[in-house]
Amino acid sequence: MTISGDERPQTRNDLAWAISVGGIAVVLFTAALVFTWYFAATLLLIFTGMLLGVGLNALTNALGRRVHLPHAVRLAIVCIVLAALLAGIAYLGGATIADQASVLSNTIKSQIAHVRSFLENHGIDTSVFDIGNATSAAPASPGDTAPSSNPNAHGPLPGAGALASSGGAIVSQTFKLLFGAISAVGNIFIVLFLGLAFAAQPSVYHDGLLFLAPAKHRVRATLIIDRIGETLERWLIAQIIVMLAVGVVTWIGLAIIGIPGSFILGIQAGLLAFIPTVGAIIAGVVVVLASLASGWIPALSALILFLGVHAMESYVLTPLLQRQALDIPPATLFAFQIVLGVVFGIWGLALALPLVAIAKVMIDHFKTYEAPPLAA
Repeated sequence: MTISGDERPQTRNDLAWAISVGGIAVVLFTAALVFTWYFAATLLLIFTGMLLGVGLNALTNALGRRVHLPHAVRLAIVCIVLAALLAGIAYLGGATIADQASVLSNTIKSQIAHVRSFLENHGIDTSVFDIGNATSAAPASPGDTAPSSNPNAHGPLPGAGALASSGGAIVSQTFKLLFGAISAVGNIFIVLFLGLAFAAQPSVYHDGLLFLAPAKHRVRATLIIDRIGETLERWLIAQIIVMLAVGVVTWIGLAIIGIPGSFILGIQAGLLAFIPTVGAIIAGVVVVLASLASGWIPALSALILFLGVHAMESYVLTPLLQRQALDIPPATLFAFQIVLGVVFGIWGLALALPLVAIAKVMIDHFKTYEAPPLAA
């Protein structure tokens, strides 16, 4: 087939335009990947705020099916109830949580020391687990002299350089702790602010996302955004129920067994239930380590309780509550958790499930969606 002389310039222009558009798309996609890589923590923090907003909006809509009030009033009622619950837990169980957390920390440390001693007695090298204190724990060399036990025997006074170095180290550690605390509190306020902002005006942000989509793809974008919102709402409500059930059952079961710190262990088990698979493993290890101080029989009972709670969560609650929200194979989810955890740290590990859920919704949509026929 030959191309006429008049059509050749048009063909060259179309080819040049296609190459230009493809190059721009590659550059923009690469820039987006680089931006996501360097600002992953900030983006995941914003995504956490969006999840909180979705959860608050879901509770507000659930309340709207019972009472007919304006959206702002229902959101205020939900926030007041949640704040009252948190304040009640802090008021009634604050001292118990603090005491049990201190006891649990000491218990875990002592049990880890016992486990290391047991491994070393059986010829297993545990020096790889030494994180710090290597210098302070190193034995003194033969040439070193032991410090004098006489309190009146004083060595030479430290020089100005040593004093300045010590003072600088103290100030540096103080500022490091202070900035760490400010960063943690600031992140909490950012998540709360974003969650409240998204939940207060969900239609504004919904329409804003649609406005960013091209006009010819706006119908498809509407279907995808609505489907993602519905999926995340159902998943969050189901996840809250699962976390409450796991926390309460673990607390009551450990209290019946007689494990010290059962209340704080139930709280940590419920919170870690937010992270599928990995969270349950961490919670089980902590429960078993805390139970070893009470003897082998309580530890075995706690292990059986953990296995029962994990089976209830994995085979009863999650399939029953989330069968319409998510249908992700466990191996696929675990693989994505490992990848996101390695790349983005604790944020990627905790938010792996909602991120995979969003990706699955988009993939399912593009597999089943049929574009409307073009007008003749």
